[in-house]
Amino acid sequence: MTYCVGMMLDRGLVLMSDTRTNSGVDNISVFRKMFHWCMPGERIITVMTAGNLATTQSVISKLEERNKAPAERHNSLLEAPTMFQVATIVGDILRETIASRASNNGQTAAATFGASMIVSGQIKGQEPRLFLIYPEGNFIEASYDTPFFQIGETKYGRPILLRGYERDMSFESAVKLLMVSFDSTLKANLSVGLPLDLLVIERDCFEPLHERRIDGNDPYFKAVSTGWGEALKRAFMSLPNYTMDEPLHLAAE
Repeated sequence: MTYCVGMMLDRGLVLMSDTRTNSGVDNISVFRKMFHWCMPGERIITVMTAGNLATTQSVISKLEERNKAPAERHNSLLEAPTMFQVATIVGDILRETIASRASNNGQTAAATFGASMIVSGQIKGQEPRLFLIYPEGNFIEASYDTPFFQIGETKYGRPILLRGYERDMSFESAVKLLMVSFDSTLKANLSVGLPLDLLVIERDCFEPLHERRIDGNDPYFKAVSTGWGEALKRAFMSLPNYTMDEPLHLAAE
């Protein structure tokens, strides 16, 4: 399983992913799920992956080959004229990869080789953009109404993002919010695990503003995890007590 989040802010983009993959409780490995390419002063593009590892690795390898091969440069992430075209390229490769693997293993295997991706970045002269790519290759774009995307194990960390997100929040606050969201997911699902990869992209910067890997010994993540757990307990205890001594007052009365 996987958990990845891409978030749009007024100041730019904040991205975080876990690194755990597993094929059963006795076969757990660490693989990077966040990738980025940049041309300083011109563009920065990121891809985060969730789903079948063989599929996602194949897609990333094909993207890398297109970026390096002169004959493929016209159809690469480094030459695409818009972020929409970048999302189209990634979606097409993802769809073709899944279809190829399914055809070799029977159509019922399509779900087995399925994957989804978050694509984001900025090209000079254009706005930062964020896309969610589905296994079928189609995609949707983030907006003011839907300012962040999640892939993988989304349900445990989503309530945190919905309650805490503000589009004008600072990068530092956004990172803290993502830390809480990931901590909640880690506590609830063992198939999501450390280390985490973090990338912050400032508007019109075209290279990472901040990039790091967060492992289990990271002092800030440990402080956030402990502090959030204690804060939840205090909040719970501050709520009005329920009593069974008083009769219920139904809304109809």
